[in-house]
Amino acid sequence: MKQILLITDGCSNVGLSPVVAAAHASSEGISVNVVGVLDHGDVGELGAAEIDEIARAGGGLSRLVNMRQLSQTVQMMTRKTVVQTIQLAVQKELKQVLGNGAIEALPPDKRGEVVRVIDELGETSGLQVALLIDASASMKPKLAAVEEAIRDLMLSLQARQGKSEIAVFHFPGTKHGDDCVMDLDWTTHLNGVQAIFPRLQMGGTTPTGPAIMHVIDFYRRGDYGRQSRDETDGMMSGYVV
Repeated sequence: MKQILLITDGCSNVGLSPVVAAAHASSEGISVNVVGVLDHGDVGELGAAEIDEIARAGGGLSRLVNMRQLSQTVQMMTRKTVVQTIQLAVQKELKQVLGNGAIEALPPDKRGEVVRVIDELGETSGLQVALLIDASASMKPKLAAVEEAIRDLMLSLQARQGKSEIAVFHFPGTKHGDDCVMDLDWTTHLNGVQAIFPRLQMGGTTPTGPAIMHVIDFYRRGDYGRQSRDETDGMMSGYVV
């Protein structure tokens, strides 16, 4: 299962619409979650609307939070999206097998078995989370909270039974016009997280859409040559309801 987790506090202002980019991600099986970090209680109406639209287009979740809530929210959204992805896969298979995609339509004993399978898959399925951090100037006071949230998320993922990997990106990339830069390649360890934030150059425009496309391309390169058994659609093949 693949996720992009966008942490931002404002509106995009350069390049492709982030809503269009999120739709591209969803079409490739990548969920896009968005956390809007509040600044004195408000990210502005336009920023809040954009955050919601990005998540909707990306088949993910959106939340507006203050810095104290950031770590807990990042963990909750990551796990909730895993369950949501599995539920969609289960509904798809139920529709193929029974002609009815509603779990609620099953007899109680069968429904309980489906819920058990969903819970088990939520803990054992492979998970990749690409964190995409808004590094515009207004985010500078919030970086400590973002760093703490990443550490806590990695500890939470390490507690899962399934393999969990995390990668970290920030945008804008550099003063030379890069839309996005990778700070940490796929890893299952906390090593390297502490080195990310001291070297971040805060400021510049907010190319959220191009940054999302950059992460999609990163996923594409990593998927080259992978077998179909790694995809979500094959996740239920070993289970019979």
